[in-house]
Amino acid sequence: VQLVESGGGLVQAGGSLRLSCAASGFTFDDYAIGWFRQAPGKEREGLSCTSSSDGSTYYADSVKGRFTISSDNAEKTVYLQMNSLKPEDTAVYYCAAIYTGGYHYTVRGCKGEYGVWGQGTQVTVSS
Repeated sequence: VQLVESGGGLVQAGGSLRLSCAASGFTFDDYAIGWFRQAPGKEREGLSCTSSSDGSTYYADSVKGRFTISSDNAEKTVYLQMNSLKPEDTAVYYCAAIYTGGYHYTVRGCKGEYGVWGQGTQVTVSS
């Protein structure tokens, strides 16, 4: 069971990045996937989550209107398109999965037991 993030890097304020989260070793439809971030000295923040069972999505207020989550079930990959990046978006970004068993699951916030985590990818936004 593995999640691997990619796509992080250094970008100027106002720029864009697309993060990818590739899943392997489990049935993709049995999980909901979320994107989180953690900056130095700050708590981990749930940014955006999605459930393939009903297509529900959630965005934190801090990223609403700038970030878009999407998934390619055939490729078992979830993306986070990040536009209009700000210096305060600088953090390590993680994707994580929560087991839903393939049952109907509506994301309401990025809450719950996200038990599978990737290694993280650094995003740095310069001013």
